[in-house]
Amino acid sequence: MPSVTPHLVCRGAADAIEFYKKAFGAIELVRMPVPDGGGKLMHAMIRIGDSPVMLVDEFPDWNSIGPQDLPNSPVTLHYNVADVDAAFRRAVEAGGKAVMEPQDMFWGDRYGVLRDPFGHNWSLATHIRDVSPEEALEASKTAMPCPEVAQ
Repeated sequence: MPSVTPHLVCRGAADAIEFYKKAFGAIELVRMPVPDGGGKLMHAMIRIGDSPVMLVDEFPDWNSIGPQDLPNSPVTLHYNVADVDAAFRRAVEAGGKAVMEPQDMFWGDRYGVLRDPFGHNWSLATHIRDVSPEEALEASKTAMPCPEVAQ
């Protein structure tokens, strides 16, 4: 296991696993249902690319609540892929909602953002060119013309 592993709370964790399989080619590693047979998962683990991702169903009594009812998630999972356009299209066809279609970005990636059906944000990227930190900072001044960035 890596030092940090995402652990997602999903309303309908079993359905989330199926979405991640279709959208990102996830491989299911572990599935532990709640002993009462109610269909909820108390733990699951998948692998997306070379990264493990743990999942659990919502259990509000245990303060385990997913982002589905929020206007947006404060967390984005970043996924580097060989072909961002194909990966993005596959994820949207599987049920993800496009937030930002893939486009060439000033920092050297082709990059897009989607929200999965369980409320989690994903950024997908393919590196297309090397950019020095200085070049990226300079380009950010026109690409992101907001007072906080353009100083």
